[in-house]
Amino acid sequence: MSLDNLQLPGGPMSGVVAKAVEYMVDAGQRSVLLLDILRQRGDQYREHVAQTAPHVLSYAAELILDGRTLEQPVNYALVRIIPPKGVEIDLKRRPFVVVDPRAGHGPGIGGFKADSEIGVAMKAGHPCYFIGFLPEPMPGQTIERIAHAEAIFIEKVIERHPEADGKPCVIGNCQAGWAIMILASLRPELFGPVIVAGAPLAYWAGVHGKYPMRYSGGLLGGSWLTALSSDLGAGKFDGAWLVQNFENQNPSNTLWTKQYNVYSKVDTEADRYLEFERWWGGHVNLNAEEIQFIVDELFIGNNLGAGRVKMSDGTTVDLRKIRSPIVVFCSKGDNITPPQQALHWILDLYADVDEIRAHGQTIVYTVHETVGHLGIFVSGGVAKKEHAEFSSNIDLIDVLPPGLYEATFEARGSDTLNDELAVGQWVMRCEARTLDDIRAMGGNSPEDERRFETAKRVSEMNLAAYQKYVQPWVKSMVTPQMAEMMRNWHPLRLQYEAFSSENPWMKMVESAAEKARDDRKPVAKDNPFLAFQERVSQQIVSSLDQWRDSQEALSEAMFLAVYGSPALQAAVGVDPQSTPSQRRDMDPKHRELLQARVAELTSRIGSGGMREAGIRALLYVGSARGMVDERSLEALRRLRQADEAARVTLAEFKMLVCEQFFMLLLDRESALAAIPKLLPDNMDERRRAFAAIQDVLSASAEISGEVARRLKHVAGLFGLDGYDNTVPFDPKARAS
Repeated sequence: MSLDNLQLPGGPMSGVVAKAVEYMVDAGQRSVLLLDILRQRGDQYREHVAQTAPHVLSYAAELILDGRTLEQPVNYALVRIIPPKGVEIDLKRRPFVVVDPRAGHGPGIGGFKADSEIGVAMKAGHPCYFIGFLPEPMPGQTIERIAHAEAIFIEKVIERHPEADGKPCVIGNCQAGWAIMILASLRPELFGPVIVAGAPLAYWAGVHGKYPMRYSGGLLGGSWLTALSSDLGAGKFDGAWLVQNFENQNPSNTLWTKQYNVYSKVDTEADRYLEFERWWGGHVNLNAEEIQFIVDELFIGNNLGAGRVKMSDGTTVDLRKIRSPIVVFCSKGDNITPPQQALHWILDLYADVDEIRAHGQTIVYTVHETVGHLGIFVSGGVAKKEHAEFSSNIDLIDVLPPGLYEATFEARGSDTLNDELAVGQWVMRCEARTLDDIRAMGGNSPEDERRFETAKRVSEMNLAAYQKYVQPWVKSMVTPQMAEMMRNWHPLRLQYEAFSSENPWMKMVESAAEKARDDRKPVAKDNPFLAFQERVSQQIVSSLDQWRDSQEALSEAMFLAVYGSPALQAAVGVDPQSTPSQRRDMDPKHRELLQARVAELTSRIGSGGMREAGIRALLYVGSARGMVDERSLEALRRLRQADEAARVTLAEFKMLVCEQFFMLLLDRESALAAIPKLLPDNMDERRRAFAAIQDVLSASAEISGEVARRLKHVAGLFGLDGYDNTVPFDPKARAS
């Protein structure tokens, strides 16, 4: 008898029974369909891992360089992303290079969706390249060898775009972020702007009550367990352990929500779920040397910001040597790489913003309020906003004067001033910040720093003991065949294999799912049993979250107590009364170069012409706002296009801005007093130049207050005392 023909006596109970039957039929069908989706996931997993070069890029690609063919072979490759139909690429625009993280998963997350880092960069007209990797590392492969290969890849990209207006913009996601920062410090001449998204750079940083992953190394007794895992893998570290680490951070999602979401929306969620699981289940391996470097030097050692990482030739990795703008994208909702871990390397390196400027560095950061770690790379909303704005305004970021800025975004609407000068749905501003703005996000106390230093030294001692007394015995016992068997039996791999079609019971599920689809009868949305199901689910999530919170609180308390012990600190050589600091003083050689550069710029304050005077005046007036708006740069770009004689390359313009900015910083009075000497005698030329300055300033906001006062001062320097600061920006009128 079908549900449609069910007849029951009247009364309230009959309605309840009907709704119960309706719900039970729907729930049974959803259960079968969920099992079938898990079967498809298992089959997809088997197909994916069987590929030689598995990835989840949603774009076609052309192989440019295979890292396995290099003199020092690595399992990395450089590919060119082929633009989809309807997307036009301007070969004169700087190329983008996206480097994916090798953190246990396979490659492709930066091009996972059309609205992705690659997608929005191509939409902005940039040629795009992708650096990915194969599942198995090459023999002898190290982090340093990978950096060498990536340098070769970027050199190849530069070679392919000789007419590009700027060096490549390189995006490093998560673990690729620190790798790209290391390379940019060693080979600064290769890089345009560097974007690091969700990348941990200051591994000890955080606040109490949040982000407990930073305690893991200490609670496990250090990196000896990493060495043991690699030895049990016959010299390879199974990336599935890293993935499991991520999953352990959110047990309610891992154990319930992810699958329940598919179960509750089984008619619509299958494709999205399978697409994500194809990447999530594509585990890769690392050589023992690679993972040991990562854990010892970075995660537990926190040596990157402190300048204690050295290459095989003795070269020290100093992030202050990076000459390209650095864009840091992080989120308060990211429990893997919280804002402190993404930004506190700046506090380790610099005493104040003046020191950032003294090293010629431009650092731009933005902090999202809610998005999680993976959402930074794959969320459509994030791609349409932050990544799209970074891609569209990368030239603005590249020509910013040295300093520290926060990128902010304002929704673009009908009331937006000079709306036609903005690109996309948002208007991006880069607002000047100080180190106090980063400190205000919270961080470690001196007591916390001592605790982490103690955990680091305990790790070194435990690792040395393991390597001396246990490692030889483990290595002699483990064969490659045993290691492969243990990898195959990893719980994360088994959950895919168990539900694949290789399991004979799943054949029955496949046929039952076909029948369920044919007879599908979704429950009504107002069914009370469906509402009860949702309440039960919420209670399960709440319980798991409470369990997680209690475990995290216990972990933090244990770490703080154990490594805060004065006796333990003294035993490992940490002074319990010390005030540790990661920050390093300026290198004496750099100080000498800086002093020579200061003397050179000071001597050239009176040198130049109209171009130098105009940029100097614009920087002087514009700095009163404490921010740079994308509309101002677009106005300047249009003025440059309208005047053939004034055109310079982006690199030349960047150098011009930088020099004039430092001249104003070194001696503002002398720099301003020299402007009349740089100007031509022709008053018409002066008026045109001053009008251009006024246009750029009025593009993003009305000229008033201190800006108006400074502009009036500049008008006097130009010999134009009777200027009108109320004239609106009209690029067409100026061009004509």
